[in-house]
Amino acid sequence: MPLDFLKRKTGDAVKPVPTAPPPALSSALPEEVVAQEHQLKLNYAGKSSEGVRMKAGPRAMSELPSMLAGLAKSEIEVVEPLPIEFSQAMPQITRPSEAMQWLNAHHVHSPITRHALQVLESIDAIDLAFDTFVCALLDGEVDTSGYPEYSAIVGGVASHWDEATGDMIVRAVVGWGGKGVRGDTDRIASKILGGLLTNILANQWAMGLTAIERPVPAAGRGGLVCAHCGFASAHERAFYCPKCGMRLLRG
Repeated sequence: MPLDFLKRKTGDAVKPVPTAPPPALSSALPEEVVAQEHQLKLNYAGKSSEGVRMKAGPRAMSELPSMLAGLAKSEIEVVEPLPIEFSQAMPQITRPSEAMQWLNAHHVHSPITRHALQVLESIDAIDLAFDTFVCALLDGEVDTSGYPEYSAIVGGVASHWDEATGDMIVRAVVGWGGKGVRGDTDRIASKILGGLLTNILANQWAMGLTAIERPVPAAGRGGLVCAHCGFASAHERAFYCPKCGMRLLRG
């Protein structure tokens, strides 16, 4: 039996399904703007001890790593003063040319040492224009990339040559920081600093505590070239080579 009654009759039009009209856009400003807030707090901190005067000698510099004995939890690295071509190196990404110098100067070092340099140079605890820095991880953990956690303590000893006497001045330096703060880090850092200072004073070349008078680099940053090791001093008024401690020859 044909189902003729289901067939569309000739001339019948398909009726469109009615749709809701689009909502009218309001041009009125809201009374209060809903904003998503973004914030990043970086907290760098550090401690340094009094200086210890060391008797100048050919082996005094080579004994610096031994002052971290019993405290270092990673490989000990020695960071020497920067030559004149890296005189503007700074760990600040907002200054691209200085940051690039800094990366070129320190890319050979481990993540632990680079982190320590970033923290301690940022808070002016060390200055590689004249300091020799011996560094290691002293407390805490590192992440999967090898960089210390924010609560990890890094550092060691920093030394420079006294421009008046030629003696080597050594001090203990520790630092920590990044995203976040942990309450007991300061206490642990003080304990480690005391241990480092004890090791420095126990060295055979130590002559006792002394006031620290860190050299002040001249504005021109145009120093002399050491005739002994070839290092270009980073400041004009240096009497002793920051790297080897030999007296600079002036014409």
